[in-house]
Amino acid sequence: MTHILIAEDEQGISSLIEKGLRGNGLDTTIVTDGDSALRQAQTGEYDLMVLDLGLPGKDGFTVLRRLRESRNAIPVVILTARTSVADTVAGLQGGADDYMSKPFRFEELLARIRLRLNAVPRPPVTVVRHGEFSLDLRTRRAVVGDRAVDLTTREFLLAEMFLRHPGQVLSRKQLLSHVWGYDFDPGSNVVDVYVRYLRRKLGSDRIQTVRGQGYRLVGENVAVGSHG
Repeated sequence: MTHILIAEDEQGISSLIEKGLRGNGLDTTIVTDGDSALRQAQTGEYDLMVLDLGLPGKDGFTVLRRLRESRNAIPVVILTARTSVADTVAGLQGGADDYMSKPFRFEELLARIRLRLNAVPRPPVTVVRHGEFSLDLRTRRAVVGDRAVDLTTREFLLAEMFLRHPGQVLSRKQLLSHVWGYDFDPGSNVVDVYVRYLRRKLGSDRIQTVRGQGYRLVGENVAVGSHG
């Protein structure tokens, strides 16, 4: 699934974009500051980033400059309240693939995102890794250290969700909708049951319960790559 990174600190705007993109079959992750935007964009996990210039911490110009200096070619669509010609030129010359001003129409943003996704073919990510735990998305093989682990289809999808969002608290609702679909009974305890299954197979301390919020994958830094 195509994965979009939304770097936006205004919750109303980020929620609007996320809802619209998910409704059009795109996966999303939201970050609210420049440091997180740069860190996530550098993982290689995302197909495109929607970037606000006025982020706290590192601003959008700095995030973009750091990415391009490191030869990171992730497509970037700037979405900002800055409407001056100077800012537009600076963004495009700094390596942005497109530039949109707020307020905006979601339909236009979606069209621009699709245009950039089609214009820049990227090799698919086939291996997701977090410390000694890795999943091969092509062969459906799971490995912990030097030990192969047999996972059912649901267990694999749940593990993949955790690996793609290391350290991030994922709610039961998020996990339920991603792995079982939106039509599944929201009152079900199936997420808790499958988290227990994963803990038995991967290690009891790998998935942490965050009381009242959900679960998160803990441990070492994430790395994402491709085979072949």
